[in-house]
Amino acid sequence: MSGMFALWLALGSPLRTLHHELLSIHMVDHILLMAVAPLLILFGAPFRSFIQVVPQRFIRKVSTGFLSWLPLRRLGQRLSRALGNPIFCWLAAVIALIAWHVPAAFDLAMRSNVWHAFEYASFFASGLLFWSPVIQPWPGLAHSPRWSTVLYLFFATFPCDMLSAFLTFCDRVVYPSYLSGIRRFSISPLQDQEYAGALMWVCVTFIYLLPAVVITTQLLSHSHDADRLSSSPVRPTF
Repeated sequence: MSGMFALWLALGSPLRTLHHELLSIHMVDHILLMAVAPLLILFGAPFRSFIQVVPQRFIRKVSTGFLSWLPLRRLGQRLSRALGNPIFCWLAAVIALIAWHVPAAFDLAMRSNVWHAFEYASFFASGLLFWSPVIQPWPGLAHSPRWSTVLYLFFATFPCDMLSAFLTFCDRVVYPSYLSGIRRFSISPLQDQEYAGALMWVCVTFIYLLPAVVITTQLLSHSHDADRLSSSPVRPTF
């Protein structure tokens, strides 16, 4: 429900009336769609709940019928390998982030409602892919070692940091669409761009590194418990 609320904030709340006027508000939409909503939705384990709710007889009928078709089964195998591949998920998120913040693509989405909807859909889809190796919501898929997830999240901050730094410290307005139009706030376009870059920099860094800290703490705790058990003397039983 928290993930759906984050989606509503980006797609249906009054923020929608401001993202054509302020890049900083537009950046809030991007953060919600890529980093917040997918994380919370996957953390709610919707796929496990769906499998538990659907009758087993229906699952067996589908798996032995339509899903047993060879081309579809091969497609499912390739899809499962992609979803279980952290490199693919990482690259999908990075490409979506960088590509849609190129000025030409960004302005195209600002001028066209269709392209804007496609932009937001790709942000959300790539966000689901990015968080899949971290949350591991897909039952039955092979997963990478947990320690690699820490590196996965750590390296994911680099592209966001570079884009954020560019927007924050650039001495010109990158997106011309924010130079024109009605401005109801006493913020210059350049200041607005600086706020947007700083917002992305801080929010994404904390959102990505907080799960890394939690996972690292869990790994160290498990390692400590294992060492304590291995070092404890074995008492004979009679």
